[in-house]
Amino acid sequence: MTDSTISPSAPRPAAETIISAQGLGVRFRRNRGSRRSFKDLLAGRSRRTRPGEFWALREISFEVRRGEAIGVVGRNGQGKSTLLKLVAGVLFPDEGSVRVRGGVAPLIELTGGFVGDLTVRDNVNLTAGLHGLNRREIAQRFDSIIEFAGAEDVIDTPFKHLSSGMKVRVAFSVVSQLEEPVLLVDEVLAVGDRAFRSKCYKRIEELLAEGKTLFLVSHKEGDLRRFCTRGLYLDGGRLVLDAPIGEVVDRYNADHPV
Repeated sequence: MTDSTISPSAPRPAAETIISAQGLGVRFRRNRGSRRSFKDLLAGRSRRTRPGEFWALREISFEVRRGEAIGVVGRNGQGKSTLLKLVAGVLFPDEGSVRVRGGVAPLIELTGGFVGDLTVRDNVNLTAGLHGLNRREIAQRFDSIIEFAGAEDVIDTPFKHLSSGMKVRVAFSVVSQLEEPVLLVDEVLAVGDRAFRSKCYKRIEELLAEGKTLFLVSHKEGDLRRFCTRGLYLDGGRLVLDAPIGEVVDRYNADHPV
């Protein structure tokens, strides 16, 4: 009789690729609110840079396997947040492509993408619904979302009237309850108080233990080393190093000593 039991020493199947970026490039116009005109977009993608334009990211290629925790490292203005927006699908590349298997739970700006004129209650329902939760699932999670954020007293307050800290509380509470396999977290957690950050860190650890994939942008070396196993180091809009997080942080510190 054949024994189908897998030996503990046998190699495990490699995790599937959940994010694939190939030759990503994004360009913006300096001192302009928009990237390019509608006429430019109709003309198709062009590698030629027009006067006043610059490449925020160029020739970025990498793959991420399910369950990886990626720390995105670099100085301000080097394309970190732009990269997260490309992965989230809220920004489209001018060249190259990025493919994500499954949905994305993004926390990449202070507002969390919420609508300022809607109440906290309406924003929770709207955001959760847009990410695939039905009414029953939202109702089951609503109280825990509000409790985690400590937002019991502002449920029916327009989101735009909340403090910066409370906006982050609500946004993280919702995003961390979504079923999406990829979690994107920009530096917005720096706005919250210490007690709430501690709750967020514990929640991130729980999500990683569940097999979620994490993209974390942070200038805090401790956070990067705590949560991430791999790093992407961006400089001048280019990917200069893709390596274990310790190597990436050490390289960044050597390039930019305090």
